Amino acid sequence: MARVALVTGGTRGIGAAISTGLRDAGYSVAACYAGNDTAAQAFTDETGIATFKWSVADYDACVAGIAKVEAALGPIEVLVNNAGITRDAPFHRMTREQWNEVIDTNLSGVFNMTHPIWPGMRERKFGRIVTISSINGQKGQFAQVNYAASKAGDLGLTKSLAQEGARFGITANAICPGYIATDMVMAVPEKVRDGIISQIPTGRLGEPAEIARCVTFLASDDAAFINGSTLTANGGQFFV
Repeated sequence: MARVALVTGGTRGIGAAISTGLRDAGYSVAACYAGNDTAAQAFTDETGIATFKWSVADYDACVAGIAKVEAALGPIEVLVNNAGITRDAPFHRMTREQWNEVIDTNLSGVFNMTHPIWPGMRERKFGRIVTISSINGQKGQFAQVNYAASKAGDLGLTKSLAQEGARFGITANAICPGYIATDMVMAVPEKVRDGIISQIPTGRLGEPAEIARCVTFLASDDAAFINGSTLTANGGQFFV
């Protein structure tokens, strides 16, 4: 029987590639999203992957949404924490609202999703938690104090979960993508995009499917001894 995987922010960009990659690897996949109903319906129509709507920033909504997924597909055995937002501004101009919105989604959202699923994984003695962090959580970035802090926090959360879950057959790992050719990045003015690419030793942006393949590996039985790790996928732009 196919294992059940839930991907947050799973209908667009990197999340869509992860959802379809897991489906193609034989998982029964659900994708949740926060707001774009049109994109979610188009994604389901194209892929056949079930979509569910809730905000990962709302703990109670996560509990209710997870229950709906499990009622439809079965117990969640793989959780991919991919949902994330940006609210960029230089620190001296950053508002409390910009700080809170990003922390609530990118960091608290990982807690909100993982916490309700964790007891079932412990009971079943199996689980895979894969959290999508960022190169900017590793090195920081101008005008992204909130985003960098949230993504760095995801790495600490992952390492702690790995230690707690190991004896229950649960692994928790993170992926730090560099700059990926999503719609958001491709919408950046070409001159700015060229400046980004000039900093990447491989001379190109990453592809969403390349991140999806990282997730599929970490979710697999082949990765059972990999726990608490950060997989860097940035074309050689930054090393830890």
